[in-house]
Amino acid sequence: MAPTDTSHLRPRVAVVAAKRTPIGKYLGSFADLTAADLGVIAVEAALQTAGVAPELVGEVYLGNGRQAGGGPNVARQISVRSGIPVETCATTINMACGSGLKSIVLAADAIRRGEIDVAVAGGTESMSGLPFFLPQMRRGYRLGHAPVVDSMYKDGFDCPLANMVMGETAEKLAQEFGITRDMQDAFAIASQRKAGAAIEAGRFADELVAVTVKTRKGDLVVDADEHVRPDATLEQMAKLPAVFGKRYDGHGTVTPGNASGITDGACALVLASEAACEKHGWTPLAWVGEARQAGVDPTVMGLGPVPAAAKLEAVTGRAARDYDLVELNEAFAAQVLACDRDLKLDHERLNVNGGAIALGHPIGATGARIATTMLHELHRRGGQHALATLCISGGMGLAVAFDRTGL
Repeated sequence: MAPTDTSHLRPRVAVVAAKRTPIGKYLGSFADLTAADLGVIAVEAALQTAGVAPELVGEVYLGNGRQAGGGPNVARQISVRSGIPVETCATTINMACGSGLKSIVLAADAIRRGEIDVAVAGGTESMSGLPFFLPQMRRGYRLGHAPVVDSMYKDGFDCPLANMVMGETAEKLAQEFGITRDMQDAFAIASQRKAGAAIEAGRFADELVAVTVKTRKGDLVVDADEHVRPDATLEQMAKLPAVFGKRYDGHGTVTPGNASGITDGACALVLASEAACEKHGWTPLAWVGEARQAGVDPTVMGLGPVPAAAKLEAVTGRAARDYDLVELNEAFAAQVLACDRDLKLDHERLNVNGGAIALGHPIGATGARIATTMLHELHRRGGQHALATLCISGGMGLAVAFDRTGL
């Protein structure tokens, strides 16, 4: 029997609004803002855009993948600072790169169960603000030198399950599947071009909220993504070092140019039940559909979207290539191209406004960011079905379907 999409039998959950900050480059304009600071800006903007009073929010779910030094439960910090009543609880999700997208899944599930009518989901990350630490200092150092550990590396780049850093897992995919340096660089240039064209055409305008940063020279208004390099060339790409090729006699292919950027940013979505939308007169941007996740070998974590999308297809009957739009997070060009060997995506519908290679990858926010960008574009195009998916360090994948049926 052919798989049947039964999502229409469950209560529908709407995305009422989706807003994000610009994505700041590493040690750029947002370097002095915390993950909580950025999250407050995104949440307040989403609530204002939705026309949803803070007291109507039943719970806040926010992703944060790099938590060192950020204070306890950053979602709770953001919730209270955003004017949401202290009686409303908040949960921080750390599923690494999947955190922001998983927050949407958890919020939607809580609404479907009838526990709450309205939720805020999303994610935030300040990679520029991550601290270094002294791991043995609590017991004291009697003699000798003390190692200083980079929390970004320790809590993010290094995978103790794979015994690799993230770039090495991408290099493994490139080597095993014959994904050349030229193929990766060409994909990266395409991402930069698409993001540049989107900025030039104002296609991010509906999703962005400007951020005012106080500096010694006065207020700085940041209203555009900082990491994009639309004028990058293949010649420039070719000069960048391949830094993960030690396992392959120095013949590496993954470079800073064909990998996602280290960045800062936040994103927030307001979700509500269909009944709440009808009661309050809120207009849905889209509906949250089915979601599925899957685990893979941590050494090839980049393949996570493949089994996740397959599980999703089993319940919806819709293959990844059959969606009007697909956002497959660009952790690495090699990883996207490796997934595409199985998914066979139409690149005219894939990451149409660029991806994390161009825009950057603020870990805890990215899953929400790709959903936000995709849903605004789906609305603009008059499309019906969209898929957001990403790989997750440690060897996982998450795929979530969205639709605009009846909207």
